[in-house]
Amino acid sequence: RKAKDMTCRTCGGLMEDRITDLPFKVAESSIVIVKGLPVIQCPNCSEYLLTDAVMAHVEEILESADKTAELEVVRYAA
Repeated sequence: RKAKDMTCRTCGGLMEDRITDLPFKVAESSIVIVKGLPVIQCPNCSEYLLTDAVMAHVEEILESADKTAELEVVRYAA
């Protein structure tokens, strides 16, 4: 699924394919930041979507994360 012709469900802006860094909370006091993540994002309000394939890969990354670390930074690699 590509951003082409997709409108933001929050503000109605046109969504764009972008690369960004996002935090994910994986335990009570543990956060994983995934860098270089391909998203579909609204340039107006920053609302974003992940495709199913990207989310599946993010889930694999998060499952292998060190849940005892307060903060872990992982690069997304397709």
